Amino acid sequence: MSWITDILGTSAPAVRVPEDFEPPKNATQMVPLTEIVRGSQSWSDMFGPAMAGGLPALTEYSAATVTAIYACWSLIAGAIQTLPINMMNVDIPTGERERIFDDPLLWVLNEEMSERWPAPIGWEYLVKSIMAEGDAFAIIRRDRMFKPIALEPVHPLRVMNGIVPQTGRMVYRIAPEYLANGQVIGSARDFDQDDIIHIPGFGFDGLRGMTPLRYSLRNAGGVAIAAQEYAARFFTNGARPDYALSTDQNLGEPRIKELQGLIDERHRSTENAHRPMLLHSGLKLTSLQISANDMQLLGQRQFQIEEIARAYGVPPFMIGHNEKTTSWGSGVEAMSIGFVRYTLRPYLNKIERELDRKLFRTRSRVTVFDTSDLEQADTKNLYESLRVGVGRAGEPRILTPNEARAKLRMPRKTDADSDKLGVNAGAAPAAKDQGSTEPKDAAA
Repeated sequence: MSWITDILGTSAPAVRVPEDFEPPKNATQMVPLTEIVRGSQSWSDMFGPAMAGGLPALTEYSAATVTAIYACWSLIAGAIQTLPINMMNVDIPTGERERIFDDPLLWVLNEEMSERWPAPIGWEYLVKSIMAEGDAFAIIRRDRMFKPIALEPVHPLRVMNGIVPQTGRMVYRIAPEYLANGQVIGSARDFDQDDIIHIPGFGFDGLRGMTPLRYSLRNAGGVAIAAQEYAARFFTNGARPDYALSTDQNLGEPRIKELQGLIDERHRSTENAHRPMLLHSGLKLTSLQISANDMQLLGQRQFQIEEIARAYGVPPFMIGHNEKTTSWGSGVEAMSIGFVRYTLRPYLNKIERELDRKLFRTRSRVTVFDTSDLEQADTKNLYESLRVGVGRAGEPRILTPNEARAKLRMPRKTDADSDKLGVNAGAAPAAKDQGSTEPKDAAA
């Protein structure tokens, strides 16, 4: 590095990784595809331990074929990507916060993370990565003064991280990006922990978070995939149960193969599902499969929806499972507040704290997700609460009129009274005459 780069810095500070450094065992290693076979260590590292009973292994892509898992991802990630991110200056002695409107980072956090990533799409991708892979990663791109100027989301499987023993700091190795068309973008790069946004999921062990696909949903998700695959095969076969053909005659092997081929040709697939089967030579048909009703296939699939929703902390009614009521309240406002408080808030808090410590490195500036739109009451209750905040005539004000108008996204008023607290100086309503109730003409 030249003396210019030593003084001015580069787009990313160089990271010197010791030659004897070995990544942790749980890090993603480069393994030939021929070695990734069922039962191997590479298979277990990629898909988790072997599934009991031969259930399908959950991956990011196989899990997305389960509608309940897809709905949970879409609901949580979709809700977070709609939330604006505000930046605040914090007065350390008093703790008071003042919103910032002119920082260039607001464009990165709310509009465009980088050239390829609009901010809403980037946040949606990062939150989905937490739910699918257990971690979310983004590279912090900096200018020559080391100020952050962009965020570049990275798929978790491209990231290998570990601890440098001499310093105790975490380092990240980002593999090149391989596109579906065969194009390779970039090369392997090393980053210090200060230049990577790392948002782990539940169960962070100092290196990586736990993904529900390998833990809480390992069996429940596998059963869900197995159930929907069984249902697909059942209906593809015309909802025809398995059966056996028997006869008192002694049939040779050629005759048996001929009968099997004839049955497959004439009665397999949905096109031939309702063709009558003609039996001769003493053949008898016996059904071997219990009915779907006896297996309670529908009930099992509904139970899997509840299991999946429970793993992601989502009330089942929010992903279309409406058989049971929610304990979060009966109104839309109460349910929305419960969703923000118990489902979204853990994600939002992790994101806010990671942005604060990697972008600012100071207590005097913080980021805050604005959840007011999700928690907002209906129009009538909203107007009534703002009326109480502004204060009726003769009552003290909690909000100024301009603060109330800002919550309704209305333009500010320029008169002096609109920015004052104190007592509402509006004219009190005229008192009604509590004397005679008779008309004046009658009294006269």
